[in-house]
Amino acid sequence: MNLRIRKALTTDEPAILDVIHSAFGGDEGREISQLVSALLRDETALPVISVVAEVDGHLVGHVLISCARIEGSCGEASASILAPLAVVPEHQGRGIGGGLIREGLGESRSAGCDLVFVLGHPGYYARHGFIVAGVNGFEAPYPIAEEHADAWMVQELRRGTLGKVSGLVICADSLMDPKYWRE
Repeated sequence: MNLRIRKALTTDEPAILDVIHSAFGGDEGREISQLVSALLRDETALPVISVVAEVDGHLVGHVLISCARIEGSCGEASASILAPLAVVPEHQGRGIGGGLIREGLGESRSAGCDLVFVLGHPGYYARHGFIVAGVNGFEAPYPIAEEHADAWMVQELRRGTLGKVSGLVICADSLMDPKYWRE
């Protein structure tokens, strides 16, 4: 497998949307594809970090990280949201998603981001350094059902940020729809 992970180009968008549709399937795939298209054009999402994975020259994975802010915090911190992460089914389980996360977080760190949030599978994202956000003082944009509270997670990119900052996380306008906040 000849894997290459790189920053996405604007010309990659159609292939990215195909990857997302394949990874999520059906109506959910169409909905998430529309979300990504909207986020790539949303002024409130900037700066956006978009990273793709290629295998033998074909796009097989994508991660998008968009700007967020923390309201009600007594401390200062820059924040982002990782959403979505997609790998086509035939390439899942090969470490591609983890590679995309590492590259996206590295790009975020280089851009000066302090915290990255995600709403996703706790077992998966914990393996990549994420911890539960709620118990660390961060509210999701919309309430998360108690049985899924562990799915709202954060990763500290600048040491010393956790414990000094807390509050309500507000994401880009395109992502501020309650339908995206059900786990």
